[in-house]
Amino acid sequence: MSNPETAPLVLKYFQERLKLSKEVILYNVTLKVFRKCRDFDGAKNLFNEMLERGVKPDNVTFSTIISCARVNSLPEKAVEWFEKMSSFGCEPDEVTYSVMIDAYGKAGNVDMAMSLYDRARTGKWRVDVATFSTLVKIYGASGNFDGCLNVYEEMKALGVKPNLALYNSLLDAMGRAKRPWQAKNIYKEMVNNMIDPSWGTYAALIRAYCRARYGEDALNVYREMKEKGMELSVVLYNTLLSMCADVGYTDQAVDIYEDMKSSGTCMPDSWTFSSLITIYSCSGKVEEAEATLNEMLEAGFEPNIFVSTSLIQCYGKAGRIDDVVRTFNRLLELGITPDERFCGCLLNVMTQAPKEELAKLMGCIERANPKLGHVVKLIADGDNLEGEIFKKEADELFDYIGTDVRKAYCNCLIDLCVNLNQLERACQLLDLGLTRGIYTDIQSKTPTQWSLHLKSLSLGAALTALHIWMNDLTRALENGEELPSLLGINTGHGKHKYSEKGLAGVFESHLKELNAPFHEAPDKVGWFLTTKVAATSWLESRHSQEGVAA
Repeated sequence: MSNPETAPLVLKYFQERLKLSKEVILYNVTLKVFRKCRDFDGAKNLFNEMLERGVKPDNVTFSTIISCARVNSLPEKAVEWFEKMSSFGCEPDEVTYSVMIDAYGKAGNVDMAMSLYDRARTGKWRVDVATFSTLVKIYGASGNFDGCLNVYEEMKALGVKPNLALYNSLLDAMGRAKRPWQAKNIYKEMVNNMIDPSWGTYAALIRAYCRARYGEDALNVYREMKEKGMELSVVLYNTLLSMCADVGYTDQAVDIYEDMKSSGTCMPDSWTFSSLITIYSCSGKVEEAEATLNEMLEAGFEPNIFVSTSLIQCYGKAGRIDDVVRTFNRLLELGITPDERFCGCLLNVMTQAPKEELAKLMGCIERANPKLGHVVKLIADGDNLEGEIFKKEADELFDYIGTDVRKAYCNCLIDLCVNLNQLERACQLLDLGLTRGIYTDIQSKTPTQWSLHLKSLSLGAALTALHIWMNDLTRALENGEELPSLLGINTGHGKHKYSEKGLAGVFESHLKELNAPFHEAPDKVGWFLTTKVAATSWLESRHSQEGVAA
């Protein structure tokens, strides 16, 4: 059967194969050295040498080069080498597939990463913590925040211990999801697992707490960073200042600003000054707002529309209408077009200004937004238009402005009507607001309680809603309808963050002026309650007095 002449050839063949087999092992060992040294270019050059010498790469060759690309944060290169495997007759094993979930995710090929992850779950492949961290980032980037938590729970169920990078990815995702309570729980678990927080951990927590207005929690993280000697970035300082502006932390904002200036590493930018001016403006601190504006100008920053809006609000609260007009003119000189929020602020200033100053503000509004200016002029001039014509003009305005400012505009227009003793037009605007869905669920009825809900209304709109509700109650009595055992007015949660006396306080005084039998509920903040008997007596008394006066 055997041929003596071919035996040496066969022997030589197997000797060559054995030699090449030994050589590929040697090359693979050398490749692992390059991987340990993080020398990806060296690994690539060694691979080319293998091919030149006729040494065929195997699975270990490719998995080593792929992992070398991974430790060098070169996910695109890992994908490139993974996709070369089939052309050399190599089939990836489970470990390589698992690594590629991470590589495809970081390279931006989310579909491929998720497809491989589905295969990993079905095949029960071993997935490392770095890959789980990438999966959390993928779900977070797509807005699937429940997916982030599911991956986290799956990872723990498989016995894979979370590391710092995974916790930071998860905290960042919970921050963007506006779930600060979950960020807090995850952080506690991280500390309990004896993992020390990094700068990235604290940054993720500050972003999460500031985004959700968890003021004290955000400040506690800030203080902990300072105690540990960690430096904050400009963005983190500005995030904290913006949160302080939102929740009314004036003193804390000043301390953070001074710390920022003395840090030696961070200089205030336009966002910094804008937040500070907003804080001072909302607090009515005119001198401080102006000083900050001057500081901003000296630093080389021109005030933007947000700064101008805050300044107008500040001057309006202080009754400095000429300064409001000056700020408006400066905005136009800078070539900035007033936006809807800016116009809304001008409108709000009108509701606080004395009658003799209204013409100055009306001129600004007419230049900034002619449609709004037209409706304001109808109210301010007291033009004797038919109700339906006025409602039509106002209705066209609400078609013209964005949905996000309609409630603010409607509140201000009603306030202006109330200030100018134009109750009929205030009622028309409130009715328009209800018809268009700007206001919802102002009145509610159950078998035991009828309620008036004023939480989302300005003072003028709340007074108008009360007037309408009182008329509705009187009409119900006239029609022989039985009132429930309890009637209530819900004004919300009391004080506004920047005001000394919220709607509840002002409303309490107004109810006393009306001699209304509503009293503040001791167990329900912002609620005023009365009984059916007291309400009926009061409404009948008012009705008879109005009849005598007529």
